Amino acid sequence: MRIAMGADHAGFALKEAIKGNLEAAGHEVTDVGTHSDESTDYPPYAAEAASLVAGGGADRGVIVCGSGNGVAIVANKIHGIRAVNAHDVAEAEMARRHNDINVLTLSGQRLSIEEAAPIVEEFLKEGFEGGRHERRVDEIAAVERAAAPDRT
Repeated sequence: MRIAMGADHAGFALKEAIKGNLEAAGHEVTDVGTHSDESTDYPPYAAEAASLVAGGGADRGVIVCGSGNGVAIVANKIHGIRAVNAHDVAEAEMARRHNDINVLTLSGQRLSIEEAAPIVEEFLKEGFEGGRHERRVDEIAAVERAAAPDRT
């Protein structure tokens, strides 16, 4: 699977650890940065990783900041992105099955690699259930189109 990754300084260490796990598992990772723990703002990295997913350059995205909240907000501004800040495996599973999320965000300050790794694994392996959930995802897309009518 092609995975876009991004992080700010607070998420850098966790991003690097996750990236190593993903590459070892055979995934193709595009790391949009940051590439150090030097203080930086998260919006550009979150937007670039999410844009790769939205544009088809990646199948899924994993973005990390201190809380996971800021990067989720940014990612969800990108047309076609459904991002969730998951704190455990159950949240990742349900978000994939019911909301067809394509971007996972994580807290670099609250999750260890031992806690984050199974969350990421679940996000990547779980499928979308469709059915009644597909109708709801379609409704989300309709809200998104209505909010930005110049987009298709």
